Amino acid sequence: MMMRERDPVLRRIERDSMAACGLFAAIAGVVSGQMMPVVGVLVGGGLVALSYWTIKGSADRFASSPTRPTVAIGWLVLRVLGRYALLAGIAYVTIVRLHLPPLGLLVGVSAIVVGTAVEGIRALVGRRSAS
Repeated sequence: MMMRERDPVLRRIERDSMAACGLFAAIAGVVSGQMMPVVGVLVGGGLVALSYWTIKGSADRFASSPTRPTVAIGWLVLRVLGRYALLAGIAYVTIVRLHLPPLGLLVGVSAIVVGTAVEGIRALVGRRSAS
């Protein structure tokens, strides 16, 4: 069950990142004429989404905690490191074992950069039109 995002900026970044990933996958399919690059882009997008939700969930838990004892921070750091180790393992499996194209994975992972850039441009244009 996904929680509804309270921050509209993060919601737009998530939406734009998913749209960029879908567009990149379609372009990969048209340019290559094969399915593996498309799967690579989508898996890369999934990896970055997993990473994003990991960071976001940890940050939300940390921010909602009334007290921040050192022990809790230590466990939080260990959990985040463990999740990144898992992500690294998944990336290894997708490249080495499943033979997905690394460029496709890289393009999929970059979708969040595009989503963030779109939101930044949206903010700049909105600020410029307000003045």
